Amino acid sequence: MTDDRPWVQHYQPGVPADIEIPTTSLVEMCEDAVERGGDGVALQFFGRETTYRALGDQIARAAEGLRRLGVRAGDRVALILPNCPQHVVAFYAALRLGAIVVEHNPLYTSRELRHLFEDHGARVVIAWDAAVAKIRQQPADIEVEHIVAVNLLRAFPTVKRLALQLPVPKLRATRDRLTQPAPGTTPWEDLLSGPAVDPAHPRPDVDDVAVIQYTSGTTGRAKGAVLTHRNLYANALQGAAWMHDAVDGREVIYAVLPMFHAFGMTLYLTFGILKRARIVLFPSFDADMVLDAARRTPPTVYCAVPPIYEKTARRAMERGISLRSARFCISGAMNLTDDIVALWESVAGGLLVEGYGLTECAPVALGNPFHPSRRTGTIGIPFPSTRMRVVDPDDPSREVEPGQRGELLLAGPQVFQGYWNAPEETEAVLLPDGWLRTGDLVTVDPDGFTTIVDRVKELIITGGFNVSPTEVEAVLRSHEDIDDAAVVGLPLAGGGERVVAEVVARPGAAVDGEAVRAYCRERLAAYKVPREVVVVEEIPKSMLGKVLRKQVRDRRAASVVG
Repeated sequence: MTDDRPWVQHYQPGVPADIEIPTTSLVEMCEDAVERGGDGVALQFFGRETTYRALGDQIARAAEGLRRLGVRAGDRVALILPNCPQHVVAFYAALRLGAIVVEHNPLYTSRELRHLFEDHGARVVIAWDAAVAKIRQQPADIEVEHIVAVNLLRAFPTVKRLALQLPVPKLRATRDRLTQPAPGTTPWEDLLSGPAVDPAHPRPDVDDVAVIQYTSGTTGRAKGAVLTHRNLYANALQGAAWMHDAVDGREVIYAVLPMFHAFGMTLYLTFGILKRARIVLFPSFDADMVLDAARRTPPTVYCAVPPIYEKTARRAMERGISLRSARFCISGAMNLTDDIVALWESVAGGLLVEGYGLTECAPVALGNPFHPSRRTGTIGIPFPSTRMRVVDPDDPSREVEPGQRGELLLAGPQVFQGYWNAPEETEAVLLPDGWLRTGDLVTVDPDGFTTIVDRVKELIITGGFNVSPTEVEAVLRSHEDIDDAAVVGLPLAGGGERVVAEVVARPGAAVDGEAVRAYCRERLAAYKVPREVVVVEEIPKSMLGKVLRKQVRDRRAASVVG
C-alpha cells in the first residue's frame, strides 16, 4: 500500500497493488493458452465443444485465409457477429496478422453501420450472413472488398437442435435460408479449409493497435476508442488479479453479454482465454437457455448487468435450479440495487459486486472486492495499477476537497490511446499527463470507495448499452410530422433507464406515437427506440438553442409520479 492509494488495504487478501505490465501481444497470450489448454474445452456452443488445441488450429487457418484476401498489418477488419465460436476465431485470426478488429452490433441498421464504416474504412468484413444485406446497402463510397459470411447453423451440433434451441427470433424465423451461403460472399468455411498461417509470419507488437471499439460521446457522434494489445492484455490481467481465487483451466464462464460490447469483449475474448476457461456462448440472453445449460455445465463466472441477474435468479427459483456454482459475479453498466444483490446472493454461491468501466479503459477500472469489505451502492475502488483523482469539471487541474463532488479522472495501463480520426475529441478527454476525463461526477470516501452521483455526459444506459440522445433526436426530427424532439432516460426500478421522447408536431400534423416508434425501428437498433413518445407544445432550450434535457427529464418524471 502507498500513501496515495489508501484503497489497497481493502483489496481481497492476495490481490496485488500492481500487476506486471504485459510486454507481449494478445496473440502470444492466446498462443500460450492454446499450448497450455491442449485438449481442455475452450468454447461450448449448444453442446458442441471446441478444445483449445482446435481453437488454435482454426485461428491459424482463418488468419491465412484472411491473409490471402489481402489483409495486412494495420488493416481494419470489421466483425458483425453475435456470440458464437466463429467470433472468437475471427477476433484472434485478425490480430494474428497485426490487423485491427472493429466490433459492430449485428442488429445495427444499415444507416447506423454507414457512419462507422465511413470512419474506420474496413475493406474486409466477417459478418453473420443475416447481416450481409445491410452491408450491401451501403453507398458506393463505402468500399468493402470482401465479405466473409458466417452461417451460424454450421456451429450447432445438429439442424434439429438448432430448430429447437435458437434463442434469436430472427434466426429461428429464417433458419431455412441460413442453410444456403449468402451469394457473392466468401463462406467462413473457406477460410478454415486451407493451410495454417506460416508460424514465422510477423506478430503484432504490444503497443500496436488491437481494437477500435465505438462508443457514443456527448455530441452523439460515435467515436472509435483506440485500444492497443497492451491496453486489453493489461485489463485482462487486472481482472485475473481481482478474481484472485479463480483457477486457470478450471473456470466456466457464461458469455451472456455480447462480445461486440467492451464489457463482453474483455470478459470472454481476453480474460476468458487468459484463464483458459471453458467459455459457454449464448447468441443472446435467455434465462431458460442459461438455466438449461447450468444443469449440464454449471457456471463459476457469471458477469452481467442488473436486469440479467434479476431475471436469471427469479427463473432459477421458479424452476428449482441451483446456481451455487457461480462464485465470481460482477455487475456493470448501470446501478446495482440492494434488492437485486439480495435476490442473486440467495441463489448463487458467491458475492455479487458492482464494478465500473468505460470503453476508453478497455473497459474496467474500479470494482468492489470479493470480500466482506465490499460496499453495495458504490462502484468500488480502483483496480491494481489504476489511479484516480477527483477534480473540478471546469478546471481538471484542480482537485476538489476529499468527499466533495467532482469529475473522476483515471490513469493506468488500460487507458486508451485516443479516438480514431478524432484528435479534437481525444484532446478533450486525454490530458497531457495521461489522465482520462471520464465525464462522471463522483464522491469518494476517505478510503477510496467511489459513488457516482451524476453524469457530465448525457448518455442513456438501457440494458447495459449506451444510447445517444442526440442520435435518436436526429431520427425523430427527420419524421415528416415532427418539428422538434428531445430524448431522455428515465430510471427503472431494477436499475438502468428507459428511453423516452418528447416531440413537437409540425403545424397541421397529427403525431401517432406508435407510428413514430415504428419509424424509429426502421432506422435504429431496438434498444435505442423510445419506449414512449409524448407530444408537447415546446421543447425547453437554453439561450443558445441547446435542449435542456434535465428539464425534459424532470417533466417526464413528474408526469409519471402524477
